[in-house]
Amino acid sequence: MTIMQAAPVRRARRAVRSLDEFVVGMGRLFRFLAAASVSAVRAARHYGAEMLRLVADMSLGSGALALIGGTVMITGFLTLFAGATVAVQGYSTLGNIGVDAMTGFLSAYVNIRVVVPVTAGIGLAATIGASTTAELGAMRISEEIDALEVMAIRAMPYLVGTRLLAGMITIAPIYAVALIFSFLSSRVVTVNVLGQSPGVYEHYFSTFLIPSDVLWSFLQAIVMAFLVMLICTYYGYYASGGPEGVGVATGRAVRLSLIAVVTVTLVIALVLYGSARELRLAG
Repeated sequence: MTIMQAAPVRRARRAVRSLDEFVVGMGRLFRFLAAASVSAVRAARHYGAEMLRLVADMSLGSGALALIGGTVMITGFLTLFAGATVAVQGYSTLGNIGVDAMTGFLSAYVNIRVVVPVTAGIGLAATIGASTTAELGAMRISEEIDALEVMAIRAMPYLVGTRLLAGMITIAPIYAVALIFSFLSSRVVTVNVLGQSPGVYEHYFSTFLIPSDVLWSFLQAIVMAFLVMLICTYYGYYASGGPEGVGVATGRAVRLSLIAVVTVTLVIALVLYGSARELRLAG
């Protein structure tokens, strides 16, 4: 009888302990969000050189990563194959109902609204985000962050604020390359591989490519970059438990970053395009 009563008590205690850890973690996350936002302003004023170094390192990479063009080319190749997939699937699907000529329309809509933002966000989280968490985590467990504080250097602006700004600056060229690669691959596959007329593809592509969608897409990329860098710096800054703890923190940061990327895409799609009830294909 005592054993049967003890099991529910243990489960209740574990549930309370898990809830307590969740509340404490959320409180620390929001406190970190406020501190990081303020530190970004200080970093822009006092650590401009470090921020520029991080921009170059994040975009072009270092060591073996620099040989293939860094994060810019990695994200570009991801969107290259994603755009080609959109072209193949779109041409085949539209061909089943006899309107394969509108593959250019599908490329202009799907690439810029869904495919490129999500693919660029994934590339950002898997490259820059993961490396940021691992770097800050390694500094935390080796007590380098504490050493900065001892030398009267504010660790939050110097380590977190500079990386937040660098990530948001770096996303602009990364996203521009991603858009170009996706549009180029869709056209090459549709015209040169699948055999559609270049004039037909260009007509529908240019007709349905809305300039405001491009601007909103860049804004979406900036928001995703901010959230990804915020999450990854948070997990790296508070990493613990030695090298194993750094690996765990990196995995958690990447997983939460991917969730944030998809969530931002969903929210922006609902806000911008969720109220549209019709789609005009004339003209």
